[in-house]
Amino acid sequence: MSATGQRVHDVILRGGRTLRLRPPSEADAEAMRRFLTDLSPASMRMRFHGTRRVDDAMVAAFLDPDWIDEGILLATAVGEDESDRVIGTAGFTRLRDPRAAEVSFVVAEDRQSDWIATRLLERLADEAGRAGIERFIAEVLPENRPMLRVFEDSGFEVSRTDEGGEIRVEFPIRSDERYREAVDLRDHRAVGPSLRPVLDPAAVAVVGASARDGSIGGAIFRNIVEAGYTGSVFPVNRSGEPVAGHPAHASVADLPAPVDLAVVAVPSAAVQGAVAEALSAGAKAVCVISAGFAETGPGGAQAEAELLALVRSHGARMVGPNCLGIFAAARAMNATFSRRQFEPGNVAISSQSGAVGLAVIDEASQRGLGLSAFVSIGNKADVSSNDLLEYWEDDAGTDAIALYLESFGNPRRFARIANRVARRKPILALKSGSTTMGERAAMSHTAALAGSDQAAEALFRQAGVLRAHTLQELCDVLHLVATQPLPNGRRVAILSNAGGLAILCADACAELGFELAPLSEHTRQHLAGILPDEATVANPVDMIASATSETFASVVPLLVADTDVDALVVLAAPTSLAMPEDVVRAIGEACEREGTTKPVLAVTPGTTPQASSVPCYRYPEAAAGALARAVERAEWLRRPHGRVHEPVVDREAAQAVVDAALEASPDAWLAADPARRLLTAYGVPCVTQRTVTNRPEALEAAHALRYPLAVKMGEAGVHKIDRGGVILGVGDVPALDAALDRIGYPAVLQPMVSGGIELLAGVVQDPVFGPVVAFGPGGTMAELIGGTAFATLPLTDFDATELVTSGKAGELVTGFRGRPAADVGALVDLVVRLAALAEDFPQVAELDLNPVIALADDCVAVDARVRIAHAAPQGRLKSW
Repeated sequence: MSATGQRVHDVILRGGRTLRLRPPSEADAEAMRRFLTDLSPASMRMRFHGTRRVDDAMVAAFLDPDWIDEGILLATAVGEDESDRVIGTAGFTRLRDPRAAEVSFVVAEDRQSDWIATRLLERLADEAGRAGIERFIAEVLPENRPMLRVFEDSGFEVSRTDEGGEIRVEFPIRSDERYREAVDLRDHRAVGPSLRPVLDPAAVAVVGASARDGSIGGAIFRNIVEAGYTGSVFPVNRSGEPVAGHPAHASVADLPAPVDLAVVAVPSAAVQGAVAEALSAGAKAVCVISAGFAETGPGGAQAEAELLALVRSHGARMVGPNCLGIFAAARAMNATFSRRQFEPGNVAISSQSGAVGLAVIDEASQRGLGLSAFVSIGNKADVSSNDLLEYWEDDAGTDAIALYLESFGNPRRFARIANRVARRKPILALKSGSTTMGERAAMSHTAALAGSDQAAEALFRQAGVLRAHTLQELCDVLHLVATQPLPNGRRVAILSNAGGLAILCADACAELGFELAPLSEHTRQHLAGILPDEATVANPVDMIASATSETFASVVPLLVADTDVDALVVLAAPTSLAMPEDVVRAIGEACEREGTTKPVLAVTPGTTPQASSVPCYRYPEAAAGALARAVERAEWLRRPHGRVHEPVVDREAAQAVVDAALEASPDAWLAADPARRLLTAYGVPCVTQRTVTNRPEALEAAHALRYPLAVKMGEAGVHKIDRGGVILGVGDVPALDAALDRIGYPAVLQPMVSGGIELLAGVVQDPVFGPVVAFGPGGTMAELIGGTAFATLPLTDFDATELVTSGKAGELVTGFRGRPAADVGALVDLVVRLAALAEDFPQVAELDLNPVIALADDCVAVDARVRIAHAAPQGRLKSW
């Protein structure tokens, strides 16, 4: 994608309309002239601080920015007949201080309440930051209150000073946490309204509906009618032939009333025309069922891009193409070609695969779970899981969300949205597939250990998303979190009518970190009064085979009421006295009667999980696994939110190292000295070192550094240990000569660092997820020992602490087998600084610190490998 193409972005406005922001070109001269000419005298005065005549020179000044000292964006209208109309412009001009630029913008009077100026400012700040500009300055007339309000509401830290008739506004344009939250809030307020025509349409047209057997469009139309859709629905086909007894129309333009949603099920070659017709007739959203687009190859991808451009040109939204359709319980709308009707409920499902989505729905239905919505997003050319999360966050009918994901379009945005939504509603995700990190000249430990699946795992964990690895696990956990309260801890009680089942369940719980709750004397006495003498009233409670469904119903409230119990697992083996379905029904009624505030799970061996208010499982292990995920969610909700800290760094020094490396080669490993300069610019503690190219330099360096020394191979990027390129404990000149004879020149000399724990820390740029931070046991056995943990960005202080103190590395850091604990604060600071470096410089393709020596009061990196490469362009058209 060209540099100009990378600067083209579609943004979403207040009310859900879309807008295109793009650089100007010579072809925009006439549109720009019309825009400037149409500005009122007051707008001209506030923009130019005086009266200006619109002439060729003035127009030309807006058409050719170099994007180094000057940048200009145009806002062009969509959803209007005049789709090439310029309705706003914003620009920056670098000042004498190269880190500062003056910013200005102006928006057409009839569009000044739509966030257009704010969206222009967001994108312009991003582009200016890429050019090395750090802050914006604006001189604003006091009466220009709309412009002042844009700055104040932007999310940037704005300062204002009165300068004799003008107000000077100044603010840093770095994307910090406060700014990102402001942008996210604007997106959230806009995305919801944009999806109402999709999930709450008052009228629907099915284009391609036919009475012919096997017609997908006909099946969709009949499903809508049979589901009892509360709006108006119209079949559309070229022949005008009635469908399911309903009169059809040959065109959407012929419908008696406009529609919100057009469901398009026609051959792929006819999709563009059908969508154009529907949008021209006023449809606000389309769902393209038809296949034959990006999934088929480059030609299909081009057709999909053209289709999306058409939809965006009308300010509309699109589901699909290549999808199964949409179900929305609020309207009783089943606009899918599924053979079954869906039961309404409280679970929303988004699926990239229609078949997988239906498999989840079928399983959920068997368990008694109904849907608030189901959206098959297919190729997700426009509407994505991110958008649906935004909508379902505020949807009163949705209490739990399940996602089937094959790919991420914007994983970092997903992480921010999911982190917010998961605080209110559980999110479960089944993620399939993985991508490679790409080809490498020489693989680092960090890159060798990391992978996109590890990145996905880290992203889900940090965002509070419960990741399932199988369809069965997804349904098991979904049933629990959608119907039961979360446990307050890991103390579990087990109730059974078969002792062997109870033992299996206890083993499964123990393996997952649960403990058997010690039942109180009060609870045991009450149990003894109900159960026969042969029963066991300690946990696990074995009621023996004579227990009836009434016995289960009597005992369950006692165990749930015990203050030492956080969750209850009930195992009901089928007997002539207690059939599983009767037991489940009885304990469900008991829980409802008692108003149970703790999770209760049932295990009914050998039977299919059934519809019930109590989640049912076939095996104890499945119940324990689902309960473990519920505990995971409860613990995530209790953890601190954390903050993204921005350490004090020297970006200019780091930029100089990166620029010099890229001038020499588009992709290469840094030599030892520039690698150290890059790291120290970001405050990463590194051992003192000297690179030498001959014996006199070596002797001088040894004298300055003092023995004993570590002598290392100076060749950039190599695994020194693998090449025999590290000699430790060099104590005198003869030993130094011997080491240099063996290693050769150039060589790196360092003072020895004694004691401490050997750890690994690093970052790698994942092509999908962006920077991934790694931390784990280090040294020569790092890959063999394993235990490296990963985190994605943005990295909060809590994320960094968790990375350092969890897993195998955490055991080492906190003092393994009586060894002294390391300085956790220093290690957390190291990880935060690596994350900041990777965030600021995507050109840092791989960075590997191995080992990092963790001491009782500090830490220091004694070996660093850094690969610098041109960052892959990120040309996303959709900005939200």
